[in-house]
Amino acid sequence: MRTTLTIDDDVAAMLEQQRKTRGTSLKDLVNEALRRGLEDLDSQRRQRDHVETRSVDLGRLKIASIDNVAEALAIAEGESFD
Repeated sequence: MRTTLTIDDDVAAMLEQQRKTRGTSLKDLVNEALRRGLEDLDSQRRQRDHVETRSVDLGRLKIASIDNVAEALAIAEGESFD
């Protein structure tokens, strides 16, 4: 199959470097890279281990709401708010 691809400059530079190192044609190198990439895309991702987070009781709230920022800051800094 023939097709036209627009390859980004950084990818083209990597392809050219690999082509020179391996002494292979651009066609063979692109086909190998695409095969490897497509196989990687098709392979299932490793299942992550189940992680469980314990809950912790932090106690009761010291203020009813944080709508009053001045009150919240005063309580957080240990000052009494009247």
